[in-house]
Amino acid sequence: MQPEYASLFKRAHEVCEQSYAPYSHFRVGAALLCEDGSVITGVNVENRSFGLTICAERNAIAAAVTAGETKFKALVIATPDATYPVSPCGACRQVISEFMPSSAAVIFGNAEDSYVASTVGELLPHDALHDLSSGQVQDGQMRS
Repeated sequence: MQPEYASLFKRAHEVCEQSYAPYSHFRVGAALLCEDGSVITGVNVENRSFGLTICAERNAIAAAVTAGETKFKALVIATPDATYPVSPCGACRQVISEFMPSSAAVIFGNAEDSYVASTVGELLPHDALHDLSSGQVQDGQMRS
Protein backbone atom coordinates (compact mmCIF):
# COMPACT_ATOMS: atom_id res chain seq x y z
CA MET A 1 0.00 0.00 0.00
CA GLN A 2 1.35 3.45 -0.90
CA PRO A 3 2.42 5.49 2.15
CA GLU A 4 -0.32 8.11 1.61
CA TYR A 5 -2.96 5.38 1.51
CA ALA A 6 -1.39 3.51 4.45
CA SER A 7 -1.87 6.58 6.65
CA LEU A 8 -5.47 6.85 5.44
CA PHE A 9 -6.00 3.16 6.19
CA LYS A 10 -4.65 3.71 9.69
CA ARG A 11 -7.12 6.58 10.22
CA ALA A 12 -10.00 4.47 8.85
CA HIS A 13 -9.02 1.56 11.07
CA GLU A 14 -8.73 3.76 14.18
CA VAL A 15 -12.11 5.40 13.64
CA CYS A 16 -13.75 1.96 13.56
CA GLU A 17 -13.73 2.18 17.34
CA GLN A 18 -16.49 4.81 17.01
CA SER A 19 -18.65 2.56 14.86
CA TYR A 20 -22.16 1.83 16.09
CA ALA A 21 -22.72 -1.81 15.14
CA PRO A 22 -24.62 -3.49 17.99
CA TYR A 23 -26.50 -5.86 15.67
CA SER A 24 -23.95 -7.10 13.13
CA HIS A 25 -20.81 -6.41 15.19
CA PHE A 26 -19.27 -5.48 11.83
CA ARG A 27 -17.35 -2.26 12.23
CA VAL A 28 -16.49 -0.11 9.22
CA GLY A 29 -14.39 3.02 9.10
CA ALA A 30 -13.71 5.32 6.16
CA ALA A 31 -11.09 8.00 5.59
CA LEU A 32 -11.72 10.44 2.77
CA LEU A 33 -8.84 12.45 1.34
CA CYS A 34 -10.12 15.84 0.22
CA GLU A 35 -8.62 17.75 -2.67
CA ASP A 36 -7.19 20.32 -0.22
CA GLY A 37 -5.31 17.56 1.65
CA SER A 38 -7.62 17.37 4.66
CA VAL A 39 -8.96 14.02 5.80
CA ILE A 40 -12.52 13.42 6.95
CA THR A 41 -13.59 10.15 8.54
CA GLY A 42 -16.87 8.31 8.93
CA VAL A 43 -18.17 5.12 10.52
CA ASN A 44 -21.13 2.86 9.98
CA VAL A 45 -24.16 3.57 12.15
CA GLU A 46 -26.58 0.67 12.35
CA ASN A 47 -30.26 0.69 13.10
CA ARG A 48 -32.39 -2.28 14.09
CA SER A 49 -34.23 -1.58 10.86
CA PHE A 50 -31.20 -2.53 8.74
CA GLY A 51 -32.40 -0.51 5.75
CA LEU A 52 -31.82 2.63 7.80
CA THR A 53 -28.20 1.75 8.52
CA ILE A 54 -25.76 4.36 7.22
CA CYS A 55 -22.46 3.13 5.84
CA ALA A 56 -19.11 4.64 6.82
CA GLU A 57 -18.39 5.77 3.26
CA ARG A 58 -21.60 7.80 3.01
CA ASN A 59 -21.10 9.19 6.52
CA ALA A 60 -17.61 10.40 5.59
CA ILE A 61 -18.89 12.02 2.39
CA ALA A 62 -21.81 13.66 4.22
CA ALA A 63 -19.46 14.99 6.92
CA ALA A 64 -17.14 16.36 4.23
CA VAL A 65 -19.99 18.10 2.40
CA THR A 66 -21.15 19.54 5.73
CA ALA A 67 -17.63 20.91 6.20
CA GLY A 68 -17.76 22.51 2.73
CA GLU A 69 -15.68 19.90 0.91
CA THR A 70 -17.02 18.37 -2.30
CA LYS A 71 -13.88 17.30 -4.19
CA PHE A 72 -12.06 14.17 -3.14
CA LYS A 73 -8.89 12.41 -4.22
CA ALA A 74 -9.13 9.06 -2.45
CA LEU A 75 -11.27 6.96 -0.15
CA VAL A 76 -9.95 4.21 2.11
CA ILE A 77 -12.30 1.82 3.89
CA ALA A 78 -11.34 -0.46 6.79
CA THR A 79 -13.35 -3.54 7.76
CA PRO A 80 -11.31 -5.08 10.61
CA ASP A 81 -14.00 -7.62 11.55
CA ALA A 82 -13.98 -9.24 8.11
CA THR A 83 -11.72 -12.07 7.01
CA TYR A 84 -11.30 -10.56 3.53
CA PRO A 85 -11.48 -7.09 1.92
CA VAL A 86 -15.13 -6.01 1.74
CA SER A 87 -16.02 -3.61 -1.07
CA PRO A 88 -18.49 -0.72 -0.81
CA CYS A 89 -22.18 -1.56 -1.25
CA GLY A 90 -24.13 -0.38 -4.29
CA ALA A 91 -25.61 2.67 -2.54
CA CYS A 92 -22.14 3.76 -1.43
CA ARG A 93 -20.73 3.22 -4.92
CA GLN A 94 -23.40 5.52 -6.31
CA VAL A 95 -22.72 8.25 -3.73
CA ILE A 96 -18.96 7.87 -4.20
CA SER A 97 -19.40 8.33 -7.96
CA GLU A 98 -21.35 11.53 -7.34
CA PHE A 99 -18.36 13.21 -5.73
CA MET A 100 -15.26 11.49 -7.07
CA PRO A 101 -13.88 11.20 -10.59
CA SER A 102 -13.76 7.73 -12.09
CA SER A 103 -9.95 7.74 -11.80
CA ALA A 104 -9.97 8.41 -8.02
CA ALA A 105 -8.53 5.72 -5.76
CA VAL A 106 -10.80 3.57 -3.62
CA ILE A 107 -8.95 1.17 -1.34
CA PHE A 108 -10.74 -1.28 0.91
CA GLY A 109 -9.37 -3.89 3.24
CA ASN A 110 -9.60 -5.75 6.48
CA ALA A 111 -5.92 -5.27 7.31
CA GLU A 112 -3.04 -3.19 5.98
CA ASP A 113 -1.65 -6.25 4.22
CA SER A 114 -5.06 -7.50 3.01
CA TYR A 115 -6.67 -4.92 0.75
CA VAL A 116 -7.87 -4.18 -2.76
CA ALA A 117 -6.73 -1.04 -4.56
CA SER A 118 -9.33 0.07 -7.07
CA THR A 119 -10.80 3.18 -8.66
CA VAL A 120 -14.29 4.61 -8.73
CA GLY A 121 -14.52 3.62 -12.40
CA GLU A 122 -13.58 0.02 -11.64
CA LEU A 123 -16.19 -0.16 -8.87
CA LEU A 124 -18.92 1.38 -11.02
CA PRO A 125 -18.13 0.70 -14.68
CA HIS A 126 -20.26 2.17 -17.45
CA ASP A 127 -21.39 4.98 -15.14
CA ALA A 128 -23.57 7.00 -17.51
CA LEU A 129 -24.38 9.42 -14.69
CA HIS A 130 -20.80 10.76 -14.81
CA ASP A 131 -21.37 11.45 -18.52
CA LEU A 132 -24.68 13.17 -17.82
CA SER A 133 -23.32 15.38 -15.05
CA SER A 134 -20.24 16.37 -17.05
CA GLY A 135 -22.33 17.56 -19.99
CA GLN A 136 -21.06 14.80 -22.29
CA VAL A 137 -24.60 13.67 -22.98
CA GLN A 138 -27.13 16.13 -24.37
CA ASP A 139 -30.57 15.25 -25.71
CA GLY A 140 -29.76 11.58 -25.30
CA GLN A 141 -26.67 11.82 -27.52
CA MET A 142 -23.06 11.44 -26.46
CA ARG A 143 -21.03 14.53 -27.33
CA SER A 144 -17.46 14.08 -28.46
